[in-house]
Order: sequence, then C-alpha cells, then structure tokens
Amino acid sequence: MNRRNRILAVAFIVVLIATLIFPLTGILFMGAKPQILQGQIEVTEIKISGKLPGRVDCFLVKEGDYVRKGDTLVIINSPELFAKYRQVNALEEVARQQNNKVDRRANRHIIAAAYQLWNKTQSDLELAEITYRRILALYQDSVVTPQRKDEVETLYKAAVAAERAAHEQYLLASEGAEKEDRAAARSLVDVARSTVDEVSALLSDAWLTAPEAGQIGSVYPKRGELVAPGTSLMNLLVTDDMYAVFNIQEDLMPRFRVGGTFIADVPAINRTGIEFEVYYISPMGSFATWKSTKQTGSYNLQTFEIHARPTTQVEDLRPGMSVLLTFD
Repeated sequence: MNRRNRILAVAFIVVLIATLIFPLTGILFMGAKPQILQGQIEVTEIKISGKLPGRVDCFLVKEGDYVRKGDTLVIINSPELFAKYRQVNALEEVARQQNNKVDRRANRHIIAAAYQLWNKTQSDLELAEITYRRILALYQDSVVTPQRKDEVETLYKAAVAAERAAHEQYLLASEGAEKEDRAAARSLVDVARSTVDEVSALLSDAWLTAPEAGQIGSVYPKRGELVAPGTSLMNLLVTDDMYAVFNIQEDLMPRFRVGGTFIADVPAINRTGIEFEVYYISPMGSFATWKSTKQTGSYNLQTFEIHARPTTQVEDLRPGMSVLLTFD
C-alpha cells in the first residue's frame, strides 16, 4: 500500500468515527435535557352588570384601581324608574286606605245596623211569644177557633226565625266585613307592596357595588352612555384568587393529582421555586387535544387541563404571566 492509499484509509476511518461519535453525543445530550411545561397565570374575573336600564351617571373607579368588597363602582341614572317608584308607592297607599275603609265601614255602620235589627227582632219575638201564649190559653178554654190559634203560632215561629237570623248577621258584622271583601282588600295591599318591592330592587342597582375585593380591569362604556339591563360595565379581577393553568398530555398525568404540589418558576417576576397545589383536573373536550403516539397497537394521548394555586402569597403575580415547570 502506497502512501496515498494509507492517507485515504486513515481519512476514511476518521470520518467513520466522527459520523458515529457526533450522533451518539447528540443523543446522549438530548436524552439528558430536562422537559419544560409552560403554563399561564389566570385570575377569577367578575363581570359587573346590573338590572337597571338607564344612563351612566358617573364612575367612581377607573381601570387599575383596587377596591374592597361593598365599594360603590358606578351610578346609573334612570328618571323613568324613579317616576315608576313614586307611582307604585302611591298605588300602595291607595290600596292600604281602601283596606282600612273596609274595616272601618264594618266596625261602624254595619255593626250598628245589625245590632239595631237584632234588637227589633228580639222585641218582635217577645210580643209574638206573649200573644201566642194568650191565644193558646184561650184556645184551650175553647174561646178562639183553631184557625186563629194556628195563625198566631205561625207568627210566633216566624219571629223566632227572624231573631235568629238577625243575631247571626250581628255576629258576622262584629267579626268584620264579608270574608271575601276583606281578603280582596288585603290582596290588593299585598300586590301593591310587591310592586313597590320589585321597583325598589331595580333601583338598588342604580348604585353597583363590588361583590369581592380586587382590582378593576377593563371599563367598557363611557360616562353618559345608555346601558341596557345585563350590560357588562366593567370587570373585576379577584387578585386573591390567582391560579396557574397547564395543558398536560396524558402520559405525564401520573405526576399530578388533586391535592398534590409541584415547584415552578415565574420568569416575569424573576421568582423561582414557587410551590403550587393542584385543585382541579379535567379532560379537554376538543378532539384537537388528542395526539397519536405513532406506535403500532398503541393509543392516542388526550390533553388534560390542570389548575393549581400558589400555596403562599406571591407578590407582583399578574394574570398572563408564564409559569415554567421543569422535570426530567
């Protein structure tokens, strides 16, 4: 073998060794590279809206303000509803006075008339009883005819019935107006009061307050704009309820369980080693979350959504920040 052939042989061996070493080295380094899962910080968001149609009178907060629970956020002006409130209040007063009128009429005129009628029937009954006894005595002595006795007896029985009827009328009047009339009067009062309560509930939404403590996010309408019932006026970020959301493939799920913890980093605030606790796991419903393992006889991998909260308060944590979970 001449010198040229030896050089070519050595070069071939060097190239062959390099061809084998570089892929093996890459495989070793790739196998040792840790896996990183990226999630995102989310926050509970409350839409602030009301049932009252009207015009935005003024905003008492602006975007970025921190508020406490119960703080007034916005005032809505609705002159039509205030007029309606005065109207239903007047109708309630009319119904109440009508109900009082029914009771007063029963307690004064009806009771007095029934009592006088009962007194009269008592007097008529006394007279009819005395007359009947006299005629009965004369009849027994054969002084009057049987027809006369029957006529007086009939009048006596009629007087007894009239006295009983008058007494019942007096008792009914003493108890108040007719049952149906009193029930109807009370029902009118209840209906009017319910209408007042309904309008009052709507007017309470003229001053919308914060249901939770947090930070004001976006404010949608401008001052002076008309808003319909249910229109979102702003959103409230409940900063005490921030959590991380991860989309985890099925083959990594053995690392996570509800109540379990893991350590992750938040680069946006330069914080590492933050502990999170998993409180929610759910499969994502879209078919696009499935991934084939590309292995014969194997199965598709589904994606699960995982929510986890920091176990301690993390300063400056904001929605949208990335959360990095690293593991081998």
